[in-house]
Amino acid sequence: MTEEKIKELVLESLEANEFSDCYLYSIKIGGNKVSVYLESDESITYLKCRKVSRHVEAYLDEIEWCDGKYTIDVSSPGIGAPLKFERQYPKNVGRTIEVKYGEGQKVKGLLTKVEDGVIDVSYKERIKEGKKKRTVEIVDSIKIEDITEAKIKVTF
Repeated sequence: MTEEKIKELVLESLEANEFSDCYLYSIKIGGNKVSVYLESDESITYLKCRKVSRHVEAYLDEIEWCDGKYTIDVSSPGIGAPLKFERQYPKNVGRTIEVKYGEGQKVKGLLTKVEDGVIDVSYKERIKEGKKKRTVEIVDSIKIEDITEAKIKVTF
């Protein structure tokens, strides 16, 4: 059983109208466990995951993969997973993001805008002016193609 076949089955499932906002994030196969991670422009629901799971399960049962002793998990990658696709950024506007980009540069702040392949990250910094310090807001514009890793940070 190959990852390519699982990918083909998942993409086949996602062709249905109810999945128009969904896309494949990643697939992992290890031993007798298949993990499929789906992303969405809106939100991933339990029912959507179940439908994809049942479609893949039907194939695995048909070929008697691992003598039917396997586990399949279909879910979203979770909040701590890195953003891999440009289409993941817009739904996270207004959230705290940590971005590594360029040659070792790193910024953490509020994702304020996504437009034309560029994100804006806003953060506050204390600067010294003579003997006084003041807080200024800085906005870094970063090309998505320059990002090596971006993660949404949960804040309470």
